[in-house]
Amino acid sequence: MRARRRALDSATRARAAEASTALLTELPGYRSAQHLAAYVAIDGEVDTQPLLQRAHHDGKHIYLPVVAPEHSAELRFYAWTPATAMQTNRFHIPEPIASNSVGIAPQSLDLVLTPLVAFDPGGNRLGMGGGFYDRTFSFLKTGDCKPLILGLAYEFQRLDRIEEASWDVPLSGVVTERHVYFFTGDEGNHR
Repeated sequence: MRARRRALDSATRARAAEASTALLTELPGYRSAQHLAAYVAIDGEVDTQPLLQRAHHDGKHIYLPVVAPEHSAELRFYAWTPATAMQTNRFHIPEPIASNSVGIAPQSLDLVLTPLVAFDPGGNRLGMGGGFYDRTFSFLKTGDCKPLILGLAYEFQRLDRIEEASWDVPLSGVVTERHVYFFTGDEGNHR
């Protein structure tokens, strides 16, 4: 999947980013979100720049993940605007310079947009293997319903089934360039 993502040409990536942004911004979960977390795309992930620009224009408070110090495997979220100073973390991912930005607790976010390598109709997500999102949002396994966690993916990243681990935090849904999928139990719905 990662190789297939990386092989996409820039025009295909740009069209997918615009299409997924258009679908996402029509959702009630986006419209009502005051505090939105996204990511900076690497390794062929769905580009979030059109979404970040739209969310900024829409007056959303936008946050990007910052990888905590090496002794922790959780994410922290810091405010982002187009003028935010960025640095590259130990995984070569751009992130806000924490000392120059305001942080927010994961529980205070309304909507979180996550990258992924693959997803299935049960809301299972295959990430890059670090478990950062699962650890950070593990509190959702106790029944909390906030934030709404949506993956951003290309349609080809949908698999029939992904093996689920006990620590996995399932997605509420996934937005691709073609569909919005919401997951209820083991069934996936789309529009």
